[in-house]
Parts: sequence; C-alpha cells; structure tokens
Amino acid sequence: MAQSIVELRHVNIYQSNALILSDVNISIDKGEFVYLVGKTGTGKSSLLKTLYGDLELKEGEGWVVNYNLRELDWKQVPFLRRSIGVVFQDFQLLTDRNVNENLKFVLKATGWKDEKLMDEKIADVLEKVGLKTKGHKMPFELSGGEQQRVDIARSLLNSPKLILADEPTGNLDPETSDEIMQLLFNICRDYSTSIVMATHDYIVVNKFPARTIKTEAGKVWDNASINT
Repeated sequence: MAQSIVELRHVNIYQSNALILSDVNISIDKGEFVYLVGKTGTGKSSLLKTLYGDLELKEGEGWVVNYNLRELDWKQVPFLRRSIGVVFQDFQLLTDRNVNENLKFVLKATGWKDEKLMDEKIADVLEKVGLKTKGHKMPFELSGGEQQRVDIARSLLNSPKLILADEPTGNLDPETSDEIMQLLFNICRDYSTSIVMATHDYIVVNKFPARTIKTEAGKVWDNASINT
C-alpha cells in the first residue's frame, strides 16, 4: 500500500482574509513526482506555502510528512521544514562563502553539531548531484546549472521525504533544464523522495511527463490537461 506524504481534504487556503483556493483535495504518495502548474496569481505559491507551514491551515484537514497542519504551532514548524527540502528558482546561495560552507550553514541551522558528520553529509549530497569536486568553489565560479545543483544538494541535506521545487528550471537554458529535470527524477526514483515541482515550463512538462496538478479559477484540478 502506498504511503501518503501529502494529504489535503476539503482545504480552503487564505492569504490574510482572502480566499485563494477552495475545497482542495490532494493526495501525494511516497516517491511520486507531481507538477504544479497554473498562471501567475492562481495560488501555486499559496499552496506550496501551506505545505511547508508558512501559511496557516484554517479550514479543512491536511497532513504533510505525518505533521497535522491544523495542529501545527510555531514550535513544530522547524521540525516540519527539516522533513522537507525546498529548491528555489534563484538558487538563494550565500555569495560570501563557498559551496561547502553554504551547505554547512544549513546543517548548523537545523541542529547538526558534529563536524565530521557534517563533512560526510556534505560530501554525500554533492556526490548525489554530480558536484563531488566543487565544494571549494564560490557561487560566482559556478554556472547556473551548477548553482541549481547546489540548491538541490542543499534540499537533500536532511534526507527529506518531500522536496518542493519552485520553478527550478526558470533561469536555465533548455539543455541545462533537461539535466536538472533528469537529476530530480533520479532523486525521486532512487531515494523514494516525493517531489512537487511548480513550473510554467510546459516544454519540460511534456518532455518529462508526470502527474499534473493545476491551479485555476480558485480551484485545484488533479491530473489536469496543461493545454487548457
């Protein structure tokens, strides 16, 4: 039986007091890759923010990596986020330190103490994303694709059950986009990590097909056609 990583039932999502998405019903299984598509302003970001605890869930039922979103308080949010990796469109690397130091900063911020274990974990995630020899490089010395790989490596540091990728190919050329997509699909397959990827890039969606969820007209449509 498949293990559910995300479960939303009859959820209404608000920004302040404005209803953004109504009656959201989504189930995402362990190791599943799901695209989240929709025009700007249709609620993609609000949905992602709900999943990682940045927006409070006020109505409906929701669970993410076994955390009950309705019962989530400020003390639990950091623990939820340690179970989730986030990949950003603009990489969000610290420009004043090298790759290893970027990754160590995140480990320390999430409670790691042992220097040897941190070094081993950093080497492990860099190898997974094909950057084994790039740890001493500064971000400006890396290509856009390599910076995105560092971003993905960072998302893997705490062995997440779920990765939320927000437009991860948005700033990349087509060839590099293909490499990043292949990497994400490999992570999904090899480590049974669920991935939800928000994107506008329908070329990528068609080239690397997977289940597609669409935000439109205040609703979330599962297995939606991206051509409508």
